[in-house]
Amino acid sequence: MNYQQKWYKKLVITAMALTIGLSSSLVITPHSASAATSSSTLANRVVSFGDNFLGRPYVFGAKSGQTRTFDCSSFTQYVYKNYGINLPRTSKAQSKSGSYVPRSQLRKGDLIFFSNPGKPGIVNHVAIYAGNGTILHTYGEGGVRFTKLSSGTWSKRYMTARRVL
Repeated sequence: MNYQQKWYKKLVITAMALTIGLSSSLVITPHSASAATSSSTLANRVVSFGDNFLGRPYVFGAKSGQTRTFDCSSFTQYVYKNYGINLPRTSKAQSKSGSYVPRSQLRKGDLIFFSNPGKPGIVNHVAIYAGNGTILHTYGEGGVRFTKLSSGTWSKRYMTARRVL
């Protein structure tokens, strides 16, 4: 066997081994399961990053891109931007981002939108669904915090949810 034939044989064996190896990994880990795991991991990171700002003061109209104070939409905009997801500045505009999610199918990392008690049907607040019936948001005194979605006013004011991850 000459040098060229040996080289060709090694190339064919390497290519076959690589093809078999890649094929078996696809059979073991289907793409959809991998995508779901990846989305779940990203959602955990989003909530964990937002958690770093617990107690940060709420100021209506807080400037985008800074972290001294937040309003609800500057908070979600800042948190998601850290993961390369660009959201509009207002909660109303954010409510048109991503894809619609029924309340019964909420997943960690989804954005949840609420109306104003005095103006039902108009989006004026946004929160991050943190899983287990909890939202991460900023509102009023106390600033950034976790709140039960089922607690008092939030459940009544719920309007819609969007998936941006």
